[in-house]
Amino acid sequence: MAESQWASVFVDKARDLKDNWRLEFDESIVPKYPNKGWKMTVRNTCARFKCSSCGRVWASNKAMVVFHLRLSYGQGTVKAKPLRQKCKTCDDSPMEEPTVNSGNVPILLENLVEQIRIKCYHEDVGKKTRHFRSFDAKSPHEPAHCEACKQGICPRNKRW
Repeated sequence: MAESQWASVFVDKARDLKDNWRLEFDESIVPKYPNKGWKMTVRNTCARFKCSSCGRVWASNKAMVVFHLRLSYGQGTVKAKPLRQKCKTCDDSPMEEPTVNSGNVPILLENLVEQIRIKCYHEDVGKKTRHFRSFDAKSPHEPAHCEACKQGICPRNKRW
């Protein structure tokens, strides 16, 4: 799903919030260090990755997306950065961008809106469980190939 479609789905999911919110992608955000006045949340989803070197395709049920949130003067902004993974069969392959299944984007963004309610509006929303469509991914997690691990925010690595 394209970034503009994510933004459109997000506006729909965030319409019940007290303020106007928008979503933008920002590769420059540093996951664990939001700018002053910003809050951070990390959500996971399922995604596929494709190696640009060898063409190998793999699925991950722990693809991570970092969101930085700010509510200022009635305008909410969310900056998103999907974290990448590296092919485990190529020595010099680059980190690859995830492709999130279009059916999982609304679930991911509903979970994001819940975090906005908690972090920006201090609402007690209770515990809601929204399950995304998972893949039959049988390969073990490899921290050396995971950008979230390298950033110290992977839930599989439990350091944050």
